[in-house]
Amino acid sequence: MPDHENLIATLREQEESLVLATFDQADAWSLGRRMAEKALAAGLGVAIEIRRPGWVLFSVSLPGASPDRMVWATKKGSVVLRLDKSSALAAAEFGGFDPATIGWLSHEEYAVAGGSFPIRVKGVGLVAAVSVAGLSSEDDHALAVDTLREWLANPEAPVQA
Repeated sequence: MPDHENLIATLREQEESLVLATFDQADAWSLGRRMAEKALAAGLGVAIEIRRPGWVLFSVSLPGASPDRMVWATKKGSVVLRLDKSSALAAAEFGGFDPATIGWLSHEEYAVAGGSFPIRVKGVGLVAAVSVAGLSSEDDHALAVDTLREWLANPEAPVQA
């Protein structure tokens, strides 16, 4: 399973490389807005949520998104906040095993599928989760990671669709 091992290594590298110096409500707005503008420019009907435990910092459902997509974004974010890793990495590490079958990570609260990524601050650790729902798990994950990477490189740059 070299491809599976490469996937896990890639996902772990993303998490190690995308660490912020700080993250507050203004940053959540800036990142969330950048992600929403990028999705709008590409015509993607997604839901985007950035949250801390018990606190939504940014939330939007773009044209074409259904209410169910926001539910999925929230459930994917719950995986990140519970396991301290991206929902894509969790899904890859589970390798097809459904933890709900043993009474863990119930389907009512968690969605073990790509699309939510941890927001970490250097010296602090996990502070929030940014989640996308509405595309394939891989594309949801890519939108979150690619936008976070672009935003970290230049928070003031205009959106590139």
